[in-house]
Amino acid sequence: MKFWHTLLLHLMSVVCLLLTASAQKTRGFALQAISPKFWDLVDHQAKLEPVATGFGFTEGPMWDAAGFLYVSDETINKIFRVYPNGRKEEVIALGDPDGNTFDRQHRLIDCASVLRAIIAVTPDGKYTTLADRYDGKRFNSPNDVIVGPDGALYFTDPTLDLVAGEKQEIPFQGVYRLDDKGNVRLLTRDLTQPNGLAFSPDGKRFYIDDSEKRNIRVFDVAADGTLSNGRIFGEEPGAKHDGVPDGIKVDKSGNLFVTGPTGIWIWDSKGNHLGTISMPEQPANLTWGDKENRTLYIAATTSVYRLELKTQGFVPYLAP
Repeated sequence: MKFWHTLLLHLMSVVCLLLTASAQKTRGFALQAISPKFWDLVDHQAKLEPVATGFGFTEGPMWDAAGFLYVSDETINKIFRVYPNGRKEEVIALGDPDGNTFDRQHRLIDCASVLRAIIAVTPDGKYTTLADRYDGKRFNSPNDVIVGPDGALYFTDPTLDLVAGEKQEIPFQGVYRLDDKGNVRLLTRDLTQPNGLAFSPDGKRFYIDDSEKRNIRVFDVAADGTLSNGRIFGEEPGAKHDGVPDGIKVDKSGNLFVTGPTGIWIWDSKGNHLGTISMPEQPANLTWGDKENRTLYIAATTSVYRLELKTQGFVPYLAP
């Protein structure tokens, strides 16, 4: 009896894998408008272009004005420079690098999951730990990071990439502020699984994805970074293997571009879902790039893509 039970479980696992693979193969690029305002941001003839492929799992794309992207590969455990012609250069080998940003000094800041730390990475592949503890306890696995309107770093710390066998020391999954003196302040512990995050262009609203709840939360922000009035901004429901709310970017008009089920969901600043950019591979994160920041560079599973838009991106570390 045990043999047949084991065989049945094995067959069910194989079927699930085949169904997932089949679903991925049938996915493609499509522009799915819900509101006519979608076309104010995306051209009807917009073309999705592959930049580079052959990765394990891409994350944390960041455009450098020198003409390349920084891209994390969580499977290969490296950060690369990726050029528009597809060429890759290894920057650093690092256990499970995740979300990235530039700070106001143009340092590359990475969420280093295995180190359980926020680090600064130099162009020649060295790193410095900026913070790895809150209240004397090690972080879970920092996931995504941005620079705020006050110049401080803001990051999420879910347990998504907590190393197997290591202890969770902080009994919640928080969102934090890290200042230039190394001080870490907890902003909220109200989310179940905080992930991507972004500020509105005026710095008055703070958006955070909750991947487990499949929603986007928004908070009001005080000048010192204190959050208040947390509420649900939008929901991104989907099937089990369709993806969850993850990376967030905002354009200069305050519209949100949020990775989610099957692609990139576009929201206006009032929480109206304008439409979805369906992707051939599930995206995890995205960034603005090229000369006028009118191109979305998208980290999607094994590949990096680019998509020119009609709108102009808001880039926090360049904000005055």
